[in-house]
Amino acid sequence: MVDTLGYRMKFGVIAPSTNTSVEPEFAWMQPEGVTNHFSRIETPDMAVTDDESFGELVRIISENTMDAIDSVMTCSPGYVVMGMSAETFWDGSGRADRLQKAFEDRAGTGVTMGSQACDAALKAYSEEKPIKSIACLTPYMPLGDAMVKKYFGEIGYDVLEVIGLKSASPMLIAHESEEKMMAAIMELNELNPDAIVQCGTNLACVRVAARAEKLLNKPVIAINAATYWHALRANNINDKMQGYGRLLSDW
Repeated sequence: MVDTLGYRMKFGVIAPSTNTSVEPEFAWMQPEGVTNHFSRIETPDMAVTDDESFGELVRIISENTMDAIDSVMTCSPGYVVMGMSAETFWDGSGRADRLQKAFEDRAGTGVTMGSQACDAALKAYSEEKPIKSIACLTPYMPLGDAMVKKYFGEIGYDVLEVIGLKSASPMLIAHESEEKMMAAIMELNELNPDAIVQCGTNLACVRVAARAEKLLNKPVIAINAATYWHALRANNINDKMQGYGRLLSDW
């Protein structure tokens, strides 16, 4: 259901309570007549030091996600956008498909998830030049990196490398510097992948990825850009926007 300000679309956006990057990055890419309405997944800012604590964090987020969907649906959005990503890669593509269906059944609307949005983005770029190999940047521990590699491998990509920044807590992901992200992207590029994909929605990488894409002359996809682009295009909102990577300016 649209309203006075969101006369083209009201998006319900789901993000962890610790996440401070999705909301501002989505706002940058918000066309006239489209509004974003956030519901927070209650998430403790717990120390993440190893795979065990990372897995526990993902479990807590998963356990609280449906309540956040229920909350945002009280404003009657026309579509739901998942501004959280680790769970959407978890245990491969088959589970991602089942998870999307569960979210759509709960919301009663269409839902964009980050994992599937990245796949759609890679397919879009492949219209120009086939993408077979990728390299990935995440804020995760090795367990999360393994899930990212599993997902992309199952949908047909050769994942050459995953660099995980091992951020110390879910909130501190947003504190990773642009310089650190750019250095990791440059390191991944040394493997000569066809594309580079950044995962982890609290890693503020949209503008970094756009700069890297120009510098490297190859697709560098930030998950928040891919997710918002996918949600717009899924709703026939085809505005082209500059400054956030070729995905939003060219497709």
